[in-house]
Amino acid sequence: MPVVTTALPLFPLNSVLFPGLVLPLNIFEQRYRALMRDLLALPEGTPRQFGVVAIRDGREVAPTAVGLPESAEPADADPTAGFGPDPMASFYGIGCIADASTIREKTPGGGEEEDEEEDEAGYEVLATGTTRFRLLSVETGGPYLTAEVEELEEEPGEGAGALASGVLRAFRTYQKRLAGARERTLAAGQELPDDPSVVSYLVAAATVLDTPAKQRLLQAPDTASRLAEELRILRRESAVIGKLPSLPAAELTRRPTSPN
Repeated sequence: MPVVTTALPLFPLNSVLFPGLVLPLNIFEQRYRALMRDLLALPEGTPRQFGVVAIRDGREVAPTAVGLPESAEPADADPTAGFGPDPMASFYGIGCIADASTIREKTPGGGEEEDEEEDEAGYEVLATGTTRFRLLSVETGGPYLTAEVEELEEEPGEGAGALASGVLRAFRTYQKRLAGARERTLAAGQELPDDPSVVSYLVAAATVLDTPAKQRLLQAPDTASRLAEELRILRRESAVIGKLPSLPAAELTRRPTSPN
């Protein structure tokens, strides 16, 4: 079958977005303000989609908007600023489509936009990850990066259901070991889903791991493979934490093997 591709605006972050997970953004950089204006201009009812890719280690990120590349360029700067001459080399090859349910324009001071010039406004955005994609190419000719992507179907793999049950048990143990940590984890009493693919992405997002480790989970070939890797990680992390009871849980999460 021929590869079906889609053209999407590209939004690089220094973190990984998983399908089903919510992505809040606070946008001030010119190129991404332009992206939000274009999304807002789409006809009513049209999905406001953009592609999120994780930035590889060693790339600069902006202090004013988490995950965005550093740029001291003027408003009409090259959209590749901060990513070098070959943006493809700056990003991981598998990303996630985000669908923006809310795009709210703000003034630099934080209030609703009224008399300020359009190019002075920032945006508060709430989007949700939907579908994984493979990054095929990056275009640099517009005010922001765009990409040609191939959407990836989620294959269940063999034994995903049984693996999901094991991952949920291991995740509960992991949560208990991290009790008191201020990291982003699921509440111990929260109802967890039954669908193996949803479990795999939810646990991947909530486990304290560095970006390369989360990226490996995102790009797993199927749900079962992702769950099997999560089970190994959760057991390892729980065992390490359990052997170091004298350290506060928040300190454990700062270990080089699993920063977040």
